[in-house]
Amino acid sequence: MNGNAVIEATDENWDELIENQEKPMVVMFYLPGCVHCKEIEPYFIEYSNEFSGLCTFVRVNGLFGSRTAGRYGVKGTPTFKFFCRGRPIKEEVGMVYPSILRKSIEELIKHGDECVLHTTPLPDEISPYE
Repeated sequence: MNGNAVIEATDENWDELIENQEKPMVVMFYLPGCVHCKEIEPYFIEYSNEFSGLCTFVRVNGLFGSRTAGRYGVKGTPTFKFFCRGRPIKEEVGMVYPSILRKSIEELIKHGDECVLHTTPLPDEISPYE
């Protein structure tokens, strides 16, 4: 089940997708056999249609996006990652209540830029010897 407003991402197209993203982005990491993913997915699709002009919605199948999932520390599904200006700023893990997911999306749209401006990214590589 995939609504028109949801983009399907893989390891191959992730970098291009995230680099060119100007709107806040909600990413659902899932597995096809995940029962909880199937339960929350209709709400994710509903919200993608409702907020389509304000936020980008992406799904990443863990079978085709394992490198991307690992890059962001995804250990189980469903996991929702919230991005602003290409940087992850929040996550929800597991079968969250639809109202919590909706509230997180609304907060991302309203405060996403603010959140990203008030964080300092770590360098890609941190050495204990520096």
